[in-house]
Amino acid sequence: MKKQMMAILFGATLILGACGGEDTTEPEQAPDESGGETTEIDAEQVVQQNCISCHGENLEGAGNFPSLNDVGSRLSQDEIRTVIENGRGAMPAGIIEGDEADAVAEYLANMK
Repeated sequence: MKKQMMAILFGATLILGACGGEDTTEPEQAPDESGGETTEIDAEQVVQQNCISCHGENLEGAGNFPSLNDVGSRLSQDEIRTVIENGRGAMPAGIIEGDEADAVAEYLANMK
């Protein structure tokens, strides 16, 4: 009987000990006080999601699609943004839009 009670107490201690602990979750950040959202765009991730299927995994170019890994040495940020908006050659217009297009144009312009 004592062994059963000890086993029950030991089991209960393990279970209750596992349930406790401190809260390690990060507190949510308050919205920007200016009223706007503070969402940063990961331009590299947008490029990975939208560009590598045609321009190659390392943006080295493939087939009719030019290399993007040095596009900043050939085109300005505004020219890259225009290509993203309007398309060029086999690239259709509007694959990336809005703030994401701005972020991607800036990211690609820095690739030289």
